[in-house]
Amino acid sequence: MHVRVLLSCFSALLLTGCESISDATTSVREKIAAREAPKSKTYPADTRTTYDAVKTATTQMGYRFIRGGPAQGEYEAVSGVGAGERIGTARQLSLKVKLERSLDGGTVVSARITEILEADSSNRAGMATETPLRDTPQYEVFFERVGQVLGKPAVK
Repeated sequence: MHVRVLLSCFSALLLTGCESISDATTSVREKIAAREAPKSKTYPADTRTTYDAVKTATTQMGYRFIRGGPAQGEYEAVSGVGAGERIGTARQLSLKVKLERSLDGGTVVSARITEILEADSSNRAGMATETPLRDTPQYEVFFERVGQVLGKPAVK
């Protein structure tokens, strides 16, 4: 009889623990998703014209085109590789842009900037970490330049 009670208590504890772990996993996923969420602005121009403005703006900012196109509604670019904060480290920025037609005929531009850090380029070449940048002025500079190239500021 005591064995059944102990087994019941043990299985109840296990099930409660599994729910806690599931809740913790969900919480961590939500925090990561919020941190990696892109910043968005809407411009009063068609998608093709806005794509060309994004391409020009990123070139002015020193980014190099990697992939994408107006038909895909995507544009990816990277900055030049620079020296990191310590000797033997390297730093680079990656910009990923998605363009979607808005309901009012404009274009929604969503940008996500990540920082790529290589901690020891002399001993571990190619081993880097990528971290999303949230509160960087690069977003405002990017959106402002797109508006300047278009000749129309963002409406939202």
